[in-house]
Amino acid sequence: MWLKSFVAAALLQLSLAGLAHGAGPFGSVNVGNWIGGAFSNDQTGAFSHCAATTPYANGVILVVSQNAAGTWSLAFASPTYHFNKGENAAIDVTFDGQEQARLFATAYQPNMLTAIMPLNVVRTFQKASLMVATAGRAVLNFDLTSTGPVIAALANCVTKVKAVGLDKAGDFAKGAVKPAATADKQGSPPASKPGKGAKSSSGFGTGFVVSTYGHIVTNNHVIDGCSELKGNLTGEAAMVLRVVSSDANNDLALLQAPSTATFKAFARIRDRSIRSGDSVVAIGFPFHGLLTSDFTVTTGIVSSLSGMRNDSRFLQISAPVQPGNSGGPLFDTTGQVVGVVTGKLDGLRVAAATGSIPENINFAIKTGALRDFLDNSVVPYQTAEPKGELKTTDIAANARAYTMLISCHGTEQADAKK
Repeated sequence: MWLKSFVAAALLQLSLAGLAHGAGPFGSVNVGNWIGGAFSNDQTGAFSHCAATTPYANGVILVVSQNAAGTWSLAFASPTYHFNKGENAAIDVTFDGQEQARLFATAYQPNMLTAIMPLNVVRTFQKASLMVATAGRAVLNFDLTSTGPVIAALANCVTKVKAVGLDKAGDFAKGAVKPAATADKQGSPPASKPGKGAKSSSGFGTGFVVSTYGHIVTNNHVIDGCSELKGNLTGEAAMVLRVVSSDANNDLALLQAPSTATFKAFARIRDRSIRSGDSVVAIGFPFHGLLTSDFTVTTGIVSSLSGMRNDSRFLQISAPVQPGNSGGPLFDTTGQVVGVVTGKLDGLRVAAATGSIPENINFAIKTGALRDFLDNSVVPYQTAEPKGELKTTDIAANARAYTMLISCHGTEQADAKK
């Protein structure tokens, strides 16, 4: 009986940023062992969120929620938890032994940790069969066999309640559909397909060699829409490259140099997590043809361990990047790759929305996503522990042997995305 009461309390207490307890449930979400429904704000009576919960044999109760604004959250509750209100914790989650993410949770209640779930994590959570959550020394396993339909039911719940109100809430599992596919695109540059009458054009990006066999990493948006790709090291002749694989969701692409090309040097990927505040070095070919034909070097720090809207696939960095830096390596101070530069915040759009021009807000794809991509493509890349700091000049000198200018010949639409 105590467990049933605690599950109900977990549903009612779920809150983001300290919202008042909810009243409900209105309607129902019954999927497998998950139960829930729609809830209102106790103080205002307005629709607050849709949530579902299920208990596990390990003593933890999971609560999944989407609020009226569309934000997803995942909460870990247990009667044995005793947190201080406002206490924070990092929770590393691994899905099916492959995809990983770090969630940043807050204790809004003494017996519950609640974390925002970026859309890419929601998508993985929805598809996965098993989740392993690690926080400090605690390692917990969660069977996710019913999470696909429960995510769909909660999305349906929010949509319907916002349309018809709480008083007409019903069975939200009926007629539920998967969340919009646009969730897959979070954090990725917009893609477009060449249309009729598209003019021939060219664009430039950056890539870097990750194996002696001539495997080259860059961004998917650098190569998307290109009919011909070429790459060259500074001062050397260009070679035709072919696309081996690409991942539009994580904005990564793998290219292959001709078998006649030889690479004695290649980038090594850092085998340890980087921290906020750590120094980084970005190398690439911005505004090629307008600025220098050599690569440029910029420095900064890791400003945040997540990207737009807490997207855990990305790092936010202060090292300046420009069009043409896309796909280039981001190094730590030991000269090892800690990310793949992917883009910068749209300053004009932010200025129009806020009246303030953002400075040095740029993004790089984390090595976790990069390594998963290379593993899936069966690339014999190498990792290394960070040992001994190098001068920026030495990092740049070493990178010269494997950092490439990527030239795309395609359409004006493709050029606009670099």
